[in-house]
Amino acid sequence: MTERTDHYILDDQVGFLLRLAYQRHMALFTEKMTGGLTPPQFSTLYRLREASEPISQNALGRLVGMDAATTKGVVERLLLRELIHVEKDREDRRRYTLFITDAGRRLLDSVLPEMHKISQTTLAPLTPGEQEQFLKLLKRLT
Repeated sequence: MTERTDHYILDDQVGFLLRLAYQRHMALFTEKMTGGLTPPQFSTLYRLREASEPISQNALGRLVGMDAATTKGVVERLLLRELIHVEKDREDRRRYTLFITDAGRRLLDSVLPEMHKISQTTLAPLTPGEQEQFLKLLKRLT
């Protein structure tokens, strides 16, 4: 019988720990979020609201870190709820651009305070300095 020398400890692995932290955050999101938005839908609405110019579905997907198929599904669900609308691009008639509607803006504005609380609760076990450092480190990983 050979002795194990890899010293792999699951509880010290970045992927395992990130998944646990994500599960905790998602439980908070599910418990606290009103308005019927999923995290990808929230991110999509937020990116559309902050866009200074028309944005294509592909570009939007890149901005929120989603693949094309996921972006398509999120966009379809937001269109059905009339939170966004789509128009043919004025310059490239083969391309479509997405916009947030007034209803989408109102919904986003109503849930932003909840999102702040969810983020604060997720980070609550850390000191303010640790929270800042943690977010900086996460940004470096992405």
